[in-house]
Amino acid sequence: MLIGLVLLAAVVSLSMVVGAKSISWHTVFDALFHFDGSDDQLVVRQQRLPRTELGLVVGVALGLAGALMQALTRNPLADPGLLGVNSGASAAVAVGIGFAGLQSTWAYIWFAFGGAAAVSVVVYLLGSAGRSGATPVRLALAGTAVTAALTAFTTAVLLLKPAAFDQFRYWNVGSVVGRSSTVMWQVLPFIAVGALLALGLGRSLNAVALGEDTGRALGARVGRTRVLGALAVTLLCGAATAAVGPIGFIGLAVPHLARFLTGPDQRFVLPCSMLVAPILLIGSDVVGRVVTRPGELEVGIVTAFLGAPVFIALARSGRIAQL
Repeated sequence: MLIGLVLLAAVVSLSMVVGAKSISWHTVFDALFHFDGSDDQLVVRQQRLPRTELGLVVGVALGLAGALMQALTRNPLADPGLLGVNSGASAAVAVGIGFAGLQSTWAYIWFAFGGAAAVSVVVYLLGSAGRSGATPVRLALAGTAVTAALTAFTTAVLLLKPAAFDQFRYWNVGSVVGRSSTVMWQVLPFIAVGALLALGLGRSLNAVALGEDTGRALGARVGRTRVLGALAVTLLCGAATAAVGPIGFIGLAVPHLARFLTGPDQRFVLPCSMLVAPILLIGSDVVGRVVTRPGELEVGIVTAFLGAPVFIALARSGRIAQL
């Protein structure tokens, strides 16, 4: 955890100095503590600081959501993207933009929450139907099917409402660019409540991981744990997706790295995921600024490039059905 804090401080510092134009550490320090209105200091204050803050908050949300989903479903492939949660939020926001004329992040949040919650329920019901119950493979297949259907639905909405296409495309790519500090403050309360709920479930999740019957025998309230976990995932994913759009693979890869570092105890996996995810997200944002300089790659594209090999490796693993 201490090493993680050092790495987080390092990527946050890099995020402040690296970009289309490199800015010195001294200028960054002056922009934060001795602001004089110079051009470089304005870039730091108005562009790099807000996107770094937002990357930090959204990274925490995505890391916790991924770890919580994998623990609740006992599915190592669980991820807000793979299980359709991001697609549900995206479809709801597309409907809001196309038919309700949404313009602000505050309005996106409520539609994203509704879409994320509805799809979470649908995927779980589809994946748990039948005698075998909610196995990892069935949940992944249900999530893939629902994602495909929602992608087609979102495309249809945008074809019916061409004026909404540009606004939705800018949001849907997954980016922290161009968001003001106001966006971070709007989603922070929801993410904070979701994080507190998730961190408070660590001991119960350890009991649930042993199986429902064993968990109940150990005193865990399985139903209550699942309801609170679902509420936390909805708050975390809905707020994060509303703020920056759908960003994939953070929630998939980070919990596996956290378990590698800490072991399977969810009391440590959850806070470790909460720390590692913003390192990966902000680091990906920094990489996106460098590889196509003076242009930029959006962070959602960079995380997809980094996360795809991880997903392939997990899918080929013989231990995929175990958590």
